[in-house]
Amino acid sequence: MRIIAGTCRGRPLKAPTWEGLRPSSDRLRETLFNILAPRVVGARVLDLFAGTGAVGIEALSRGAAGAVLVEHDPRAVRLIEENAARCGVADRCVIIRATAEEVAHRTRGARFDIVFLDPPYALHDLGAILRSAGPLIEPAGVLVLEHARRREPPLLASHRPARTVRSGDSALSFYDFPAATPPTNEHE
Repeated sequence: MRIIAGTCRGRPLKAPTWEGLRPSSDRLRETLFNILAPRVVGARVLDLFAGTGAVGIEALSRGAAGAVLVEHDPRAVRLIEENAARCGVADRCVIIRATAEEVAHRTRGARFDIVFLDPPYALHDLGAILRSAGPLIEPAGVLVLEHARRREPPLLASHRPARTVRSGDSALSFYDFPAATPPTNEHE
């Protein structure tokens, strides 16, 4: 694993030494950031189920203003800290040990331009995770869900994936959150 582009390009990332953590592949991250490229510079990024921190660190390398990386496993939190330090971005990211359900409380109402979710592929209720992340997204933001290719992306009450890209056993589903339109004056 390595950082693909930006100021940290080519820097290796430390991988987990235990079972149960499935980092996003370099190829899938490259696809993700090729699609997100126009949105990354200056963005506030939330990486839920951050694992190794590769997605959040890649976003910082490509010009994101800041990243919050959330992981529940204490071993993964230490791994993220090592990877952020190794890439020289520790001062631009916040690492939180929490579950996805605790994030809204722990981030104190912060909202993000890009929210990336990479829950375990076996997690049954992906819709619940998406619904809990919805309030964290800025108007005109995007939520990206990495999921098993064999599973259809969940539908939200008001949002359907605008795009799903498949790569190997994985898929990325992109949910756009349009900017609120200002009220119009009927008399104009």
